[in-house]
Amino acid sequence: MTTRLFHISDVHFGVEDRTALDAVARAVAEERPDAVICTGDLTQRAKHSEYARAREWFASLGVPVVLEPGNHDMPYYNPWERFTDPFRRYNRLSAAVGNGFESPDVVFVPLRTTVPIQRRIPWSDGVIRPPALAETLARLEALKGDPRTIVVLAHHPLLGPRDDGENPTIGGDAAFEAIAAAGAHAVLSGHVHVPFDEVRSRGGHAMRMIGAGTLSTRLRHGAPASWRTITCAPGGVIESTLRLVGAGVAA
Repeated sequence: MTTRLFHISDVHFGVEDRTALDAVARAVAEERPDAVICTGDLTQRAKHSEYARAREWFASLGVPVVLEPGNHDMPYYNPWERFTDPFRRYNRLSAAVGNGFESPDVVFVPLRTTVPIQRRIPWSDGVIRPPALAETLARLEALKGDPRTIVVLAHHPLLGPRDDGENPTIGGDAAFEAIAAAGAHAVLSGHVHVPFDEVRSRGGHAMRMIGAGTLSTRLRHGAPASWRTITCAPGGVIESTLRLVGAGVAA
């Protein structure tokens, strides 16, 4: 018995790639995954119109949806709302389409890596504040002894692309080590618009990092639009297949 998931990220409604979205929707209709996981940047500027389009598309899939917000999902044109209630619009979307997901094979634990303001430019990079990490670690502690594969969901990758380079996610190294030590098997993320799948380690604790590409027109480093098919079985068994979008066809 396994659980089959589609992992997407960085849809950026407002500058979305309709060909890529149609390819994913068609694959969902044909293959019927157990759930669709989206690790943030659902919108481009967090406009009400963009959230409305996101709501329509996710609701049309007809399968359980699990969401995590990204840095683009907080208001850009309403500073008061951004600083006082930054996730109001996202929470409405999540309540409407993020109808929860239970599986005997895998359990998801969120880690919030997005903040409305920080002391550096750009504000788009990740920040893991102590309360956010503490909440994730508390959930992992409650899962001690659980036989299922434990997957943390975050928008920003916890580590930089190279161990000998700078990590753009503030607090990411410490969070990676703590989460891996607490028993998580993998972290799913997005943000960089380039897919990856690798095993990394910190403080003697190894964990898998899996990133989806983008389904928007904001392509980077020559990587085409893409998403992942992920199959999970208990005990940390994860199989991941990258699905590329080209000429309207998923490969």
